[in-house]
Amino acid sequence: MKNIAILASGSGTNAQNIIQHFQNHSTIRVDSVWSNRADAYVLERAAKYGIDNGVFTREGFYQSEEFLNLLKSRNIDLIVLAGFLWLVPTNLIHAFPIINIHPALLPAYGGKGMYGDKVHEAVITNREKESGITIHLVDEVYDHGEILHQEKCPVLPDDTPNTLAERIHQLEYQHFPKVIENFLMK
Repeated sequence: MKNIAILASGSGTNAQNIIQHFQNHSTIRVDSVWSNRADAYVLERAAKYGIDNGVFTREGFYQSEEFLNLLKSRNIDLIVLAGFLWLVPTNLIHAFPIINIHPALLPAYGGKGMYGDKVHEAVITNREKESGITIHLVDEVYDHGEILHQEKCPVLPDDTPNTLAERIHQLEYQHFPKVIENFLMK
């Protein structure tokens, strides 16, 4: 069985979608969900599905091997970032493959501070004709690793960040679990 650990900072809709996708999978399972915020709703979502979950500190994540050792003890095969906003430390990058999803067509609209509505606002402000999602491997630079998959959608003339975000979310829900599955089935 391949074990996934999900890291998330927010409400966790993508995490829930991934949990549901692998719920009855014969060779892949979501082992656990972790957050850097004790109030992140993703932890409640995980608990509703019986998924182990917890919170880690900045110190445990960056200044020690605590979190790394925790994941190793759980035999994690893949870390999935689903709305996780911290830069991943090098020790985790070297120990595990890590996949992230970004709500734009990288390399455009990526980097530190570019997440969620900030991305959609920038896309609309710059009058882009299309946006989409990028699913990529994580390296030491925000939104920089090898691209595994991209999907596009139109940016409509009357779009707001919310209407564009809704189309982007649908692409995320449709493609993120499948790309994770394909990656682990190689």
